[in-house]
Amino acid sequence: MSVSEDSLHGLLVLGLSGDSTAYHAFLMKLSAHLRAYFRKRLVRLPDEVEDLVQETLLAVHNHRHTYDADQPLTAWIYAIARYKLADMLRRRMGREALNDPLDDESDVLAASDTDAADARRDIAKLLEQLPERQRVPIQYVKLDGLSVVEAARATGMSESAVKVGVHRGLKALAAKMNGGK
Repeated sequence: MSVSEDSLHGLLVLGLSGDSTAYHAFLMKLSAHLRAYFRKRLVRLPDEVEDLVQETLLAVHNHRHTYDADQPLTAWIYAIARYKLADMLRRRMGREALNDPLDDESDVLAASDTDAADARRDIAKLLEQLPERQRVPIQYVKLDGLSVVEAARATGMSESAVKVGVHRGLKALAAKMNGGK
């Protein structure tokens, strides 16, 4: 874990066990990371940044009971922030606007650009938990940027199997990050 993740993880765990001072510090530090994350992705919409920070902090607070302390914090927070960003873009611009700011696989805590390696490690750690028929298509399509056709050729799987693998794998990862629900 990076220094940022270690620090945030420790504060969140203390907060979850009842330490309100640690939880407040967690939210304050997290807000700085979220602000950088959203600013980087919303250069053309700077007025939306603070609203998204607040929406994401509220979602983290409301879903804190679903966080599994054994899982990477960055992946959990990144999933929440990414969905909040997607919701905002859908509301503002429709489906075609979803491609640009969401396709970056770096996570929220890597917004400072020093933790990108940690984000990749966390993603790899989560992917290791998936069966190969889900892990490999996600790696090729979502992380490496191959098309479904290219991933099918590279793996020897059918295009349908690649699509199903990605879908089921992402669904399984979401369930793991939401505490198995």
